[in-house]
Amino acid sequence: MSFRKLRFTAALASVVLCLSAGRAPAAAQSQSSSSSSQQGPSSSNGVPREKAPSLVDPAGPTISLVSSEPVFLMASALNACGYDDGLDESSPVRKRVRDEMNRALAQNEGARKTRDQLCLFVAQHRMTGTERDVAQYISLALYLTPPPELETSVDLGEMPPDSTQVVEIVPLLRQFVSAVDLHGTWLAMHHTYDEETAQLHDPLSKMIVSTNLYLKMPASTYDGRRFVVVMEPMLSPRTVNARIYGPDYVVVVSPVDGQIRMNDVRHTYLHYLIEPLLFARANAVDRMQPILKEVREAPLDFRFRSDSVPLAIECLIKAIEARTMDTGIPAFKIPAGVERSDLPRYEHERSVYQQKVDTVRLASVRHDMTQGFVLTQYFYEQLVSFEKDPASLRDTIGEMVYGMDVDQQVHRARQIDFDKQPDGDVLERTKPRKLEGLDLAEARLSAGDAGTASALARHALTVQSDTIQSVGDTARANFILARAAIITGHPQEAITRFQTTIATSREPRLLAWSHIYLGRMLDLDCKRNQAVTEYKQALESRDGQQDTRLAAERGVKAPYAVNGHSCEEDDPDDDPGSAPPKPDSAKPGPASPGQNAVPKPQ
Repeated sequence: MSFRKLRFTAALASVVLCLSAGRAPAAAQSQSSSSSSQQGPSSSNGVPREKAPSLVDPAGPTISLVSSEPVFLMASALNACGYDDGLDESSPVRKRVRDEMNRALAQNEGARKTRDQLCLFVAQHRMTGTERDVAQYISLALYLTPPPELETSVDLGEMPPDSTQVVEIVPLLRQFVSAVDLHGTWLAMHHTYDEETAQLHDPLSKMIVSTNLYLKMPASTYDGRRFVVVMEPMLSPRTVNARIYGPDYVVVVSPVDGQIRMNDVRHTYLHYLIEPLLFARANAVDRMQPILKEVREAPLDFRFRSDSVPLAIECLIKAIEARTMDTGIPAFKIPAGVERSDLPRYEHERSVYQQKVDTVRLASVRHDMTQGFVLTQYFYEQLVSFEKDPASLRDTIGEMVYGMDVDQQVHRARQIDFDKQPDGDVLERTKPRKLEGLDLAEARLSAGDAGTASALARHALTVQSDTIQSVGDTARANFILARAAIITGHPQEAITRFQTTIATSREPRLLAWSHIYLGRMLDLDCKRNQAVTEYKQALESRDGQQDTRLAAERGVKAPYAVNGHSCEEDDPDDDPGSAPPKPDSAKPGPASPGQNAVPKPQ
């Protein structure tokens, strides 16, 4: 083994040691929404940046997995005030702590009054109704010292803005902690926290090592930057609070059965690794400014629509996630000891496996592109070549950035029909958005309520409101009406609506399924030649998803049929003017959306 490889392997191995030694001092902790990775006490424009949480030990390990008493105290107080999100899924320790608090409250009127004052403050500072409300308290908790002082560890001007909005809760929290002896509960439960932390050690180490191996980068560069994972079971396991404080990255997670949302933790870890690489080349990334004009209508956060550097960072991270994702397809291996004559068959099977994997990955890339992360496909393509090169990402990132044909990426972005709603970040994922408009129509159609779905879709087509915002919405409304027409026994209307969808949509998935539906209806009307044409056009739509490809390929190979219906022979004339039979006698059975066999386009 070369000296270079030895150093790299040793650096990766050090991660396991760092995680083992990752006990933070019993000091304060914090969170921030800053995305800068520059080091130092102030930003480049001279404005002081937030100080790092005191749990980030400058002399400690580069990567650590810890628990924190101030976070425990704040999370427990929120639980006492009605914070029940994810309770049924949480670690048993969460219910035990709640029981301990309830017993103390039942025995002490003074404790109940203290609790009421605390909860009144929480109720008065509920702003969004989302996890952001909880996040501001976790942000504050990361900057609190342990009891009995339980004070902020830095001046207010050096704390994250969201934490200062609720800083007046500190004296109330101090009184509540004393009234119910939460510090004593922490001491009694701390061994359980140690056990939970120990369970997370190996999977977290595995994630970090595998990520660094893929990027061919050492786990630690000893540059003063820190990545800290804080384990807190009193929070909802559905939520990951990820924060960046200058050069330090903190993730607060809640485990379930020894597992955490590792993909979200990895996403933050990729930011930790990649942000310095692109911020160091900010001038080169600024060449991509013309792309910002093309994503104005995308459902992106403002920072991505206004600054090419954060956009490029997020796109590269999403490309890495797509290249390394678990596709759910069992890995294929050629069995040992096979005969040479059998090798071509196994090579073909391996090729088919790889095609399936690539299809799933590309579907993820396309989704990210429609969300507005329009450089994801470019970086995805670059990573294919990167994987074959022994050089690390640190050595090749410059080539990726400087070698980009910006005009080509601008043209690619112009072809995208962006989604209307964002996926949301890790602070908002626990609260699904309210369904309305065409989203509600899709949901009702999936439930078999064709009448309500049709009414909502027709309303979207006729009412001049925010419901219809683009040609893409018009096509989607017609696609919903077409499927509803099949269910309600109006085949000619279904044909017309599918054809309108094809004529107006730029969304490959809508196009593919419209052609597949038309092909199936033509098959049931014994017009095989026309049906095959529709299936082939569905394949040409190339939406990149496996369900449409398989459905179209099956249609090309054999006519679609349902029980009780068959064609003696194909009609050689295939008269395009005649309508398929009514769905009463020849409904596309499993394809009917009301029966949930064909998923809605994503």
